[in-house]
Amino acid sequence: MEERFDVAVLGMGPGGEVAASRLLKAHKKVAVIERELIGGECAYWACVPSKTLLRPPEARTAATRAAGVKKAELDWSAASDYRDYMIRHLDDTAQVDGYNGRGATVIKAEATITGPGTLQAEGRTIHADHIILATGSEAFVPELEGAENVTLWTNRETFTATTLPRRAVVIGGSAVGTETATFLARFGVDVTLVHRGKSLMEREEPRVGELTRLFLEEAGVEVRLETNPRRARREGNSSSLELDDGTSVSTDVVIFTTGRTPRSKDLGFEAAGVKLDPKGAVVIDEQCRAGNNVWAIGDVTAVMPFTHVAKYQGRIVADAILGHARPATYDGIPRVVFGDPEIAAAGITQAQADEQGLSTAFAELDLAESLARPWTYEQDPRGHLGLLTDTDRGTLIGAWAVSPLAGEWIHQASLAIRARIPIAVLHDQVAQFPSYSEAFQMALDNLKYRKEF
Repeated sequence: MEERFDVAVLGMGPGGEVAASRLLKAHKKVAVIERELIGGECAYWACVPSKTLLRPPEARTAATRAAGVKKAELDWSAASDYRDYMIRHLDDTAQVDGYNGRGATVIKAEATITGPGTLQAEGRTIHADHIILATGSEAFVPELEGAENVTLWTNRETFTATTLPRRAVVIGGSAVGTETATFLARFGVDVTLVHRGKSLMEREEPRVGELTRLFLEEAGVEVRLETNPRRARREGNSSSLELDDGTSVSTDVVIFTTGRTPRSKDLGFEAAGVKLDPKGAVVIDEQCRAGNNVWAIGDVTAVMPFTHVAKYQGRIVADAILGHARPATYDGIPRVVFGDPEIAAAGITQAQADEQGLSTAFAELDLAESLARPWTYEQDPRGHLGLLTDTDRGTLIGAWAVSPLAGEWIHQASLAIRARIPIAVLHDQVAQFPSYSEAFQMALDNLKYRKEF
């Protein structure tokens, strides 16, 4: 059976969904191909379930810290039931019906590219004028001696669990590790976080890592840095993880949050002229083009492995196919970790600015010492904001915040970086009183100049 389409979308996570929806709206003949569930990793095993489960303990913390509120309790049964509702009980029937109703051809099967503009899936030969690669990524699990003797989880098992373990060891101190440790600890699990680096959140400013560790430990997480897992053992009804510093940790489950790998292997991408980098990521140009009439979006490109970036790239590709090509730009895109409190950043770090030879000024603001809003929001308020400016251009180039609601108000910095808004204009901005956004103007008043590298 042979069929012809204007566009075939291989992988229907958030990026694929945005591209397909935009093309269907433009009356293109579209085939959507998904081997698992329409909605992808984010909707069923990552972003949606994790943020749904992080919200109840966040609300409890907020209630506990707010004056005049008592008896905020967590209910795991109710939280997991709502999580199951949010992930559609791992059932994409409604999504399949929705795309069929909008005129798409939905193929639920593994697909491979067999040549330029040609795919094979479920015994069907599909010809398409354009192919969009949106196959995402999968959790990377490093080799561990004795792994077969213990219970190993990734994000999938963690955020779809029906029963929580009594003890857990989380391997990895990045965004996923921080969220995983926060979620479990706040729900009463005894959590040890093991990270090979010198600090948590190493892609951000060192100060962010310091604050992340502070608040994780406040939540009851034991943080062990500069340490690697060496061997897993089963000891009766218990498991233990030996570390390379000579210590060991007893646990019920070992959770790997050690990064993700682009899902590009054995899918025939090369048959369409697509190039992969040494780590398996699809190489793309500024319009997300991976080859002649082949495009790639989302985690499989490893550009910025965030759902919002995949959706943005989906818009870029759909518009290019529809004749409205424009380059994708990644300046100022926000990065948010839903810890307690939230961790948010945009732009570049001081180290990256130094590598580029930029003349900079920076400031860090203790929100509780400077603003009224933290005190109206909670007792014993928490929060810090950091700003980094390019003094030659007079623009904001980096920002971070560790604070309640940081994931919402970081977007002011994100827009300023992305649009290159002059510092003078930012200084003249009038923020609502009381609000966390007032912190930007106060931080700008405290800039310290740094020209030595």
